[in-house]
Amino acid sequence: MALIEKHKIIERNATLLLVLSLLVVTVGGLVEIVPLFFLQNTIEKVEGMRPYTPLELTGRDIYVREGCYVCHSQMIRPMRDEVERYGHYSLAAESMYDHPFQWGSKRTGPDLARVGGRYSDEWHVAHLINPQSVVPESVMPKYGFLLDRMIEPTYIRQRLETDRLVGVPYTDEMIENAVADFEAQADPEADTDGLLERYGDKVNVRNFDGRPGVSEMDALVAYLQMLGTLVDFSTFEPDASR
Repeated sequence: MALIEKHKIIERNATLLLVLSLLVVTVGGLVEIVPLFFLQNTIEKVEGMRPYTPLELTGRDIYVREGCYVCHSQMIRPMRDEVERYGHYSLAAESMYDHPFQWGSKRTGPDLARVGGRYSDEWHVAHLINPQSVVPESVMPKYGFLLDRMIEPTYIRQRLETDRLVGVPYTDEMIENAVADFEAQADPEADTDGLLERYGDKVNVRNFDGRPGVSEMDALVAYLQMLGTLVDFSTFEPDASR
């Protein structure tokens, strides 16, 4: 009973309630924030992760520009139904080079964190041109205009340099060869040795939309086809020491 009476004093005194509330919030904030200053990295390093290629990065910019993230999250939660439908739960490391990341919580369409390699390029192109032709119940708008929007890598070097400023580990060699790598990834006849040496042999190299030149469709499909393909989850083991 005495505790209740004391609590009434706090409830009836606005100044005291404000001071005590600020004290609780301060202590709680310090408990959560202070430990972060003693960690070298809050993201577990995972083998296989790399920066986006110039073409993939361009595709990601198109993905963000068109608002795809509004309906499609890229975050598989560690729940049985999620894992059985989409695959291994998402790791923070998979978004370590994303600015901004595409996790989200809203899903009008399925999660895309593991969409890479699940469908052919032809399926993605057909789906983007007319979503209802492959998924009749879809409410997704049509993006066929991406086929007709040809793109040049005019500012791709500056794009990589900007990402390097915020921590993405693009090397001088990657930046110097950004234009060549952009063009080579969408041309199966090009010399891709340098591209594969810089970004790894998992890079998809082909004409993604089946048409001459590099279109916004090429870039967007290149981005979609690499999502969730970098980490080999058959060998992945969480770091138990963290």
